[in-house]
Order: sequence, then structure tokens, then C-alpha cells
Amino acid sequence: MNTDDLNFAYKVRHALNEHLDDLPASTSERLAAARAAAMARKKPHAPVKAAQTQLVGNIGALFSFSSLGRMGVALPLMALVAGLAGVYQYEEQQRIAEIAELDAAVLSDELPLTAYLDQGFNAYLAQRGQ
Repeated sequence: MNTDDLNFAYKVRHALNEHLDDLPASTSERLAAARAAAMARKKPHAPVKAAQTQLVGNIGALFSFSSLGRMGVALPLMALVAGLAGVYQYEEQQRIAEIAELDAAVLSDELPLTAYLDQGFNAYLAQRGQ
């Protein structure tokens, strides 16, 4: 039920309750019999919901079970994405530091001349990185 339906139901209930004492006895008996018949036909597994109070700005919906369930899925996903982004940033910083160290070694002539002439220079760099 949406809020318009609930408001209408509350207004009808209030109007009926206001004039309850003015009803004739025969009408009250027929209403009681109709209610008893309706309750007998009610499905046993259908839960009876209590009327929820409306909070200003519907703050209560923020802490309902359905929103908590959604947050229970969204929060771990956001934490996972933040963690993966952090790992990616860390790995990129490590790669940049290794490249900077290699460039500094090349520019400061710390590498032996054979390293420049050797075809296995990449193997030398890989060994130096370990």
C-alpha cells in the first residue's frame, strides 16, 4: 500500500470510530458477524502488520530492515573497491620507484658497461630488482 491508500484507510477508520456509538444494535451485530466471517476466511500464514508511524522526512525508512540489507551488500562492495584501488595505487608507486631507481643508476653510471652491450640486459635488470 502506498501512503495515499494508508491515509485513506486511517481516515475511514477514524470516521467509523467516531460514529460507532450512534449505530443501531442490529447494524453492530451484522458488522460483528461480518468481521468474524472475514477472520475465519483469513489465511493463517498472512502476518498482521502493525500500523507504522510516519516520521518527519521518513527517517524510519533509513533504518528499516530492507535498507539495512541493501547497505549490508553495498558497504562491503565499496570497501572492496576501495581496497582494490589502494592495492593498485601501491603497486603503481612501487613500479614508479623501481623505474626511478633504474633511471638514476643509468644516469649516474653505476651500471657496468657490459650491461649496455649484453643482450640479456633485461635479465640483469630483473635480477637487480630482486
